[in-house]
Parts: sequence; C-alpha cells; structure tokens
Amino acid sequence: MAASIGILNIDGRPPVSWPHRVGVVPAVADGRQHRAVDDLLAAAETAHGCQVLTGLGGVGKTQLAAGLAHRCWQDRTIDLLIWVSATSRENVVSVYAQAAADVTGTDDDDPEQAAARLLAWLAGTARPWLIVLDDVADPADLRGLWPPATATVTGRTVVTTRRRDAGLLAGRQAVDVGLFSPEESEAYLHRKLADRPDLSEGAAALATDLGHLPIGLAQAAAYLLDRDLSCEDYRRRLADRRRRLADVLPDSGGLPDEHQDTVAATWSLSIGTADRLPPDSLALPVLRIAALLDPNGIPADLFRTDAVRAYLTGQRDAAVEDTDVHDALHLLHRFSLATLNADRLRVHALVQRAVREHTPDDRRAALATTAADALLARWPEVERDQSYAQALRANTAALSTHATPHDADGDVHEVLFRAGQSLGETGQADAAVAYFTRLGDAAKHHLAFWRGEAGDAEGAAAAFAELLADHVRTLGPDHPDTLSARGNAAFWQGQAGDPAAAAAAFADLLADHVRVLGPDDAGTLITRANLAHWRGEAGDADGAAAAYAQLFADHLRVSGPDDPQTLIVRNNLARWQGLTVGPAEAAAALEQLVADQTRVIGADHPDTLITRANLAHWRGEAGDPAGAADAFAQLLTDQLRILGPDHPETLITRENLAAWRD
Repeated sequence: MAASIGILNIDGRPPVSWPHRVGVVPAVADGRQHRAVDDLLAAAETAHGCQVLTGLGGVGKTQLAAGLAHRCWQDRTIDLLIWVSATSRENVVSVYAQAAADVTGTDDDDPEQAAARLLAWLAGTARPWLIVLDDVADPADLRGLWPPATATVTGRTVVTTRRRDAGLLAGRQAVDVGLFSPEESEAYLHRKLADRPDLSEGAAALATDLGHLPIGLAQAAAYLLDRDLSCEDYRRRLADRRRRLADVLPDSGGLPDEHQDTVAATWSLSIGTADRLPPDSLALPVLRIAALLDPNGIPADLFRTDAVRAYLTGQRDAAVEDTDVHDALHLLHRFSLATLNADRLRVHALVQRAVREHTPDDRRAALATTAADALLARWPEVERDQSYAQALRANTAALSTHATPHDADGDVHEVLFRAGQSLGETGQADAAVAYFTRLGDAAKHHLAFWRGEAGDAEGAAAAFAELLADHVRTLGPDHPDTLSARGNAAFWQGQAGDPAAAAAAFADLLADHVRVLGPDDAGTLITRANLAHWRGEAGDADGAAAAYAQLFADHLRVSGPDDPQTLIVRNNLARWQGLTVGPAEAAAALEQLVADQTRVIGADHPDTLITRANLAHWRGEAGDPAGAADAFAQLLTDQLRILGPDHPETLITRENLAAWRD
C-alpha cells in the first residue's frame, strides 16, 4: 500500500481520492489463460521505465496490458492508473488532460498544456503510477507525450502497438508478443467449450487452421457456441474458399470479450496505413503477392526477382529497384503485417486470407502469375540446398491452393511441374505420383514417369505408350514431345524386363533424333546414353562401355565437364568399365567423380549419394570388403539425415552394408 501523501485542492476542485483511475481498462477476457509474457510483466512491476508490447494484430497485447493493470489495481501497488486508447494524438492528449485536472486540481483551457502539466506531475510525484498507451497507431502521435522514465520516477509505462519502428523502441524494453503455442490454443478451445464438450472434437486441428491466433480462436469459439457447430464443422466452413472470412467469424454484434473488430477487420486499418506511408509505398502489392504463398516462410529473395519488380513497376508506374522492395518488406515488418527474419518473410494465414479477400478480382491472375514466375526464377537447376528447395515446394503448394497460375500462353504454369519434379528428385517418388495425379491431364508425362520411379515399370511403359499414340495423332511423329514420349516408352519397356526391345527402340529413336534435332541436341545425347545402357543390359557390356566413352567425350565438347548430365555419363561409364576393364579402375574413376560432384552439385545431392554407393560397391569388388563396409556405413548415416529411413536408396544401402559386413 502506498504511503499517504497530502491532498491538493486548487481552485475549489474536490480533492481526488486515492487510488485513482482514469480511462476504462478492458475486462479480462473470458477463458483468458496465463502466458509467459504475464510473468515478464510481473517481474518488472516494481521497475520504472517503459515496456513496448509489439506484435501482430490479435495476438493479445491489449489483454496482457489489461491483465497487468487489473493486477496492479487489485493488489494496490499503484496509486494512479491511466488507460489511454492511443489510436490518435487527440485521444492521448484528451486523457492526459483529464488526468492532469484530477491529480493537480487545475483545469487548463489548452489540452496540450494540461498534458504537459501531467507529465511534470508524474516526474515529481512520490505516488506509484502505471500508464498504459494501448494500440499506438503512429509513434509520431506520442512526440512530447512520453511519460517520464528516469531512475527517480515512481511509475512505469506499458505500450501496446503493432508497430516496430526503431524510434518507438529505442531506449525502451521491447516485448515481442507472439501467437499461442499449440498447447495453449487447444487448451483455450477446450476451456471455452467446457459446457459443450461434444463440440470440441477437432480442437487441435482447428487451432492449427487458425494459426494459433488468440483473437481468431476467441471469435471462432463464439461462432461455434452461437451456431451449435463442432470444431470439425467449423473447419469445413473455414476451408470453403467461397466463404469470406467475415462469414465464418462473428459479426460486430456478436463479438466476444468486448472485441471492437472482427478478425477480418483487425488488419484493414494497418493494411491501408501501410500502403499510404510513405505515399509511394509498395507494401500493399508486396503483401498481396505474399498472401498467395506459404505463411510459414517465404524466401525474401522472391521479391527481388525480375518478375516481381516488373509487376511492382506496373503498379507504381515507375521503375522499381531492390531498395524499393527492401523498404516495402521492412514497412510490412514495422506494421506487424509480416515478420522479416533474415531471409524469410512470414505472414499469418488469417492476415493472408483477409488480404486475398480485399484484393480486386482483376488483379488476382496477374498476382498468381507473378508469384509463379518468381518461384520458377529462384528454382536452382541443381538443388544443393534442400531446405531452400523445400521452401520453394511449400510456397508453390500454397500458391496452387489459392490460384492456378498460368503462363503467358494460358497454359498451366511450369512452376507446378517443377515442384513435382523436385519431390521426385529428392527421392519422394510416391509423393510425386500423388502430386502429378492431382494436376490432371496436363501432367500425364510426369505422372507416367514417376509411376515408374515409384516401382510400377509396366504401368509407366503402358502410360507412355498411350501418351505416344496421343502425341503422334495430335502433334505428329517428329514433334519433340513425341520423340520424348518414345524415349520414355522405350526406357520403361526395358525397366519392365525387356532390355533387348528397349535397345532396339532407342536405336530407331536415335536416328530420328539426329535427323530432327541434330547430333548435339540434349535429347539426342540422352537417347545415346539410353541406347548404351540398354545394350549393356541386353548383354553387350563392351559395347556399352565404348558407347559411354564416346558419349563422355561429346558431353565434354558440348556441355563442359561440370554439366550435371556430363557427371551422370561419367558415373555410367565407370560402371561399365568396372564390368569390362576391372573394378579397381571403376573405383578410381568414381572416387574422382565424387569429389567433382561434391564441388558442383553438393555433398547432399541425390546423384552424389548414388555415386558414393557405386564407389563403395566397386571398392568391395576390387578386394576391399572392409573399405566397402565402412563406406556404406558412412553413406547410410548421411542418407538417414538427408533422405530418411524409408527412402528406397536408404533401404538398398542397408542391404549392401549387411552384405559387405558378412
């Protein structure tokens, strides 16, 4: 309890009674649960300074400040509590003026003068005080209005805001308020639905769908109770893209816990402000692109591609540089519409949905194409960084759920096929099959190929034979797509158990490839590699080795030593040399190849891992079984880390390790 201090009574005003409160403190939300930030605020209750609670709209910053205010008031640790809705300077000055009149007994005609009088009183009083500046919209509104925060003052200030401006945080303790944890989200829903446990089925999944956003969970719980819906029922409504966000959350008349805005409206003011400050800001068009991508992390370099800059140039009708994009991304971060950490931009899923719903229909196709072009531009030919490749796949998947991007000709955008190829190339053949099945008729070629890679060689051969007939009918026998289908049909015919027929088919195809596309075309070189392979598989190992040796020389001439196809040809050449010249020669060639692949495509690339497996095999065949076993053991460790325990290559390595250890 604060010490008694003499009462001021000026100009006949009645004396203020202590403790005293100015402003309306929001009630503690029904079902509110304790959070880690509560402990942080409680630990600082006796400190004198300023804490700034910053974060996304709807994460519960106001509730945290209100909890502190109620606790301090009830525990009588403060004599003066001032709560200010700080959405404008006028609001702040008005509340300050009222507080000044109350505590000094003096009425000022000039509100600004009254505010200054309050600040002077706060600096000199011995009474403990707490001021909450809730929902600061613009740090400039507080110029000259910051409560004192020196070591001699007896009070503290708490600010809640979505802003992260450096000037706002300088010299003050920044407290980043995040989302609920999954456990907190689920516990909250169960608590809110305690009287109707039959509605709580699917609570954990619903919490995930809502991105663990406190305001979203609160309003969803109210919606469930009002409409007698279960969490699963609500999830289906939320997933229905025909419904707007406002359709699946309470309207303003049914908001819980005295919320002033719906989830859909929570960010509208910030979005508009971000677009207006500065006047030529690109924040909103950048946010509209981000709203189509993965909420868990968007590679920031997507926004610095030619595709995005071209789109933004059209929006502003002026050239856009990387510095403009940099400023737009940081503006979104400042307004807590996104979080920018190092090389990733994160935008909450409900923010994304609100932005998509407010995007004009006539801009959506261009936005989707821009996002797809940016993803494709950043997709490396060789995926050395698997975490980056996974991010590209996740963002492509998110894009395809919100819009089907098309290229300039109106066809399904190439990035959708690239994402599926990436899945397969990282060893996820079954996932690639499922992915291309969802893409439908446009992905017949890719679907057939990955069916074979997933173990169905006969099905792949039949699918390519059917596709070949369609291409001959619609495109003609010499079209590149027709030639490609012939090659795939022949390859999977060999994989299905008929290498001689495959070799004969590739011999015929090679003649047509040379005639139509020329001897140095990439497709011609691939056809030569397949012909050499299937001749060897049909029993002509010497012919295969000789063909690969000549093909390697041509690849060096056409593509250079570091081209991925050149490296693959070297691998195959070593294999057939091992069968014809000797295993020691194969092991020596593969050892050098592993070094070159590590340098060019990376140690974790699937092709590098395959070469390491071949090297281990030929070491064993050359008379070093212990070396082979050690190599397979090291390879298994890396495959478990990179590919996982159930990947086919990992399982093969386990078998080889066991064989060479025996």
